[in-house]
Amino acid sequence: MAARSKSRSKGASMAPKKTGTPRVSRNPELIRGIGKYSRSKMYHKRGIWAVKAKHGGVFPRHDPKPKPEAPAQKPPKFYPADDVKKPLLNKHKPRPTKLRASITPGTVLILLAGRFKGKRVVFLKQLPSGLLLVTGPYKINGVPLRRVNQSYVIGTSTKVDISGVSLDKFDDKYFTKEAKKKTKKGEGEFFEAEKEEKNALPQEKKDDQKTVDTALLKAIESVPDLNSYLSARFSLQAGMKPHELVF
Repeated sequence: MAARSKSRSKGASMAPKKTGTPRVSRNPELIRGIGKYSRSKMYHKRGIWAVKAKHGGVFPRHDPKPKPEAPAQKPPKFYPADDVKKPLLNKHKPRPTKLRASITPGTVLILLAGRFKGKRVVFLKQLPSGLLLVTGPYKINGVPLRRVNQSYVIGTSTKVDISGVSLDKFDDKYFTKEAKKKTKKGEGEFFEAEKEEKNALPQEKKDDQKTVDTALLKAIESVPDLNSYLSARFSLQAGMKPHELVF
């Protein structure tokens, strides 16, 4: 019984042999490196003479495959030790900023950030950059014509009629400042020049502010208590719940 079990286990463990015709060489070797037939004999045996005769006594030649074109600029053999940062390509096309439904021309907005935080301003129009063009008016609360991001404003239910205000000349280029060349100055000259730059405002912009304010003041004065509403600063007091406020 033990012998039978051993024989069975041996038969089960042996892998099946591959069946197929073994490869036979046309020129078997007599000893290693020396074939049975000579070169001329193998020439006739392989039928090479027939191939030549078919093509006019010459072996057929095939046209070489076209090589891939070499790049115009070869890669440099020297590589810098530090990584050279390359700007990423931005394939996204800029889309115009969508204006909030609660913000329409003439809507009174509350500024939430910046120099005039808490002031109420009148929304005039949206500029191509997506920023909002607003004004105080300057004569009422000191807020001049300026650009504001709509993320930092609260739209109220109060509106002002701005149909009489001309806004054609106001765009993003209107608010850009010209770059001035830096020149070496002494300590006293430096501080004097700094004061002049801060206080200097083109007369053209002053006239534009007056023109806009004049048209807006007529519309504001026609609504009772609107002047005092725009001049008052918005702020939260103790006990006020922002989520329950209705603007």
